[in-house]
Amino acid sequence: MNAVWTVFRKELLDAFRDRRMVLVALVVMPLAVPLLLAGLSTLGMRKQAEQLERTLELPVVGREHAPNLLAWLATHDVRVIDAPADPEAAVRGQRHEAILRISPSYAEDWRAGRPASLELVYDSSRPLQSGATVARLRGLLDAYDREVGALRLVARGIHPSVAQPLRLGSRDVATPESRFDLAQQMLPYLLLLLAFVGGMQLAVDATAGERERQSLEPLLATPASREAIISGKILATAAFTLLSLLATLVMYRVAFTFVPENRVDASLAVPADALVKLLLVVLPVVLLGATVLTALAAFARSHREAQGYLPLLIFLPMLPTLYLMVAPVKTRAWMLAVPFLGQNQLILRVLRGERIAPFEWALSLGAGALLVVAVWWLAARLYHREQLAASG
Repeated sequence: MNAVWTVFRKELLDAFRDRRMVLVALVVMPLAVPLLLAGLSTLGMRKQAEQLERTLELPVVGREHAPNLLAWLATHDVRVIDAPADPEAAVRGQRHEAILRISPSYAEDWRAGRPASLELVYDSSRPLQSGATVARLRGLLDAYDREVGALRLVARGIHPSVAQPLRLGSRDVATPESRFDLAQQMLPYLLLLLAFVGGMQLAVDATAGERERQSLEPLLATPASREAIISGKILATAAFTLLSLLATLVMYRVAFTFVPENRVDASLAVPADALVKLLLVVLPVVLLGATVLTALAAFARSHREAQGYLPLLIFLPMLPTLYLMVAPVKTRAWMLAVPFLGQNQLILRVLRGERIAPFEWALSLGAGALLVVAVWWLAARLYHREQLAASG
């Protein structure tokens, strides 16, 4: 145990002597990730508010056919403008978000009491650019449709409720804590990525780097067992990564206190106990990442080769995020035992303020611990290779 502590302390001291590593891990990343997410949230809310509150300029084809409709739209902050000669090309070229086309037979159908035809031209492949505008227009046209329909029924002596046999109510059980925007939904992937490869520089330098500097062979020649040496290096990498994650989460909480909540029905505050839970959730990934990185550094022939595995490692935490984006599923118990997938689900539940049962904690942490032990055994076998200390 003394050997593990000695190696652990030595690797941490070496890491903190590297000012560039400390700057990136404890300053740049903890600032960059929260500021990125908070900035995206603020920008998204501001853009959505602008789209909903600004005067909507609506190009209309055949505006002379429906003067009453256009006058009604004008009372709802819609300014009708001349339409381009080719509406489809104008929308496709992003010169307009949406264009309303009124059928030439609109007036005749209207007077005859038949459904009058309208066509909304928009590009569904750009929901972020025009989605709010299209939804706003659909809502206004639906409201006009209901209003005119009710007036027609009243004119015929029929109560409007006759045409509405159902009265549908809604009850949203979501809490303000469980609502978060797209920017915050990126947090699970970013946390898992930092937890898994955040200690890359330290892990690689502690094995492949020392081998190239020819300082690994004297360490291996000491009476300390190789299992103790690799355990000390893994724990140092994990501790350094956890410190970087802690700084990131603290800055995440600070950054979102400056995001305005007055325009969203959601709570952007992150309680202190949630930060502790998030650290506990990613702890198995931190240990797994430190062990995998140390094993790769022992397997690689050089510092450069070890760093060449980074793109593959970055891809692994991305898999559950991509899967859940295209196929959202209800959390099952077995999922919590799957690396990255279980942590992804638990992070979302912590952010939503949902309770996590002791059994679920035990399953996630236990499965992660078993995987870490298995990878540690493989890394220890690599540390017993005779060519480990040979440079080049």
